[in-house]
Amino acid sequence: MALLITDECINCDVCEPECPNQAIYMGAEIYEIDPARCTECVGHFDEPQCVQVCPVNCIPVNPHWVEDKPTLWRKYRQLQAQVKQQSPQQ
Repeated sequence: MALLITDECINCDVCEPECPNQAIYMGAEIYEIDPARCTECVGHFDEPQCVQVCPVNCIPVNPHWVEDKPTLWRKYRQLQAQVKQQSPQQ
């Protein structure tokens, strides 16, 4: 499942830097989460970091983007492969 930031967001700027997949970005009015990049921190942490730091508790599961743990793991591995391809060879 991907997460979603609701309109209760106060734009406090704490969630965006916590996302290991760079799935959080500033939208037209509030922060938003790219569901194609959100793994709920699977592969990085035991719990979604944005949810942990959000002071207004406005980051629920996105009901329109339901994924199980194996799917989140696959997405994590795909994102990591993309990062590897983009990083300069040493």
